[in-house]
Amino acid sequence: MSLFDEDLFQAGLTQRKATLGGDYVQKNLDAADDFNRPFQEAMTAWCWGFGWGDDAIDAKTRSLMNLSMLGGLGKMHEWEIHCNGAINNGCSIEEIRAAVHAIAIYCGVPQGLECFRVARKVLEERGLL
Repeated sequence: MSLFDEDLFQAGLTQRKATLGGDYVQKNLDAADDFNRPFQEAMTAWCWGFGWGDDAIDAKTRSLMNLSMLGGLGKMHEWEIHCNGAINNGCSIEEIRAAVHAIAIYCGVPQGLECFRVARKVLEERGLL
């Protein structure tokens, strides 16, 4: 018996792959085992199906919100993943920069500097800087 709604999982899987990239998402799902598979499935259904599954906020805005929240929390591994996702969702360098400015203002200059370091890495890897 599944612990989540299969339709919500499928909707989440589609959005997760569109934002983070199909190869990245599939690699994570393929690496899941009996220990963490339930979390991968629930996170896909809840975060991506429920959280990203409506049309109230477009994907680009959600990406900028994610960057701000993850940056504020100092979750830099996830911030890097979602920086790539923000680019996939149409965020420009200027919009990512503005998000980092907000992080620095509201969460501290050192955290803003860390976000700039990671953003530069992502943008350089993608040939955008």
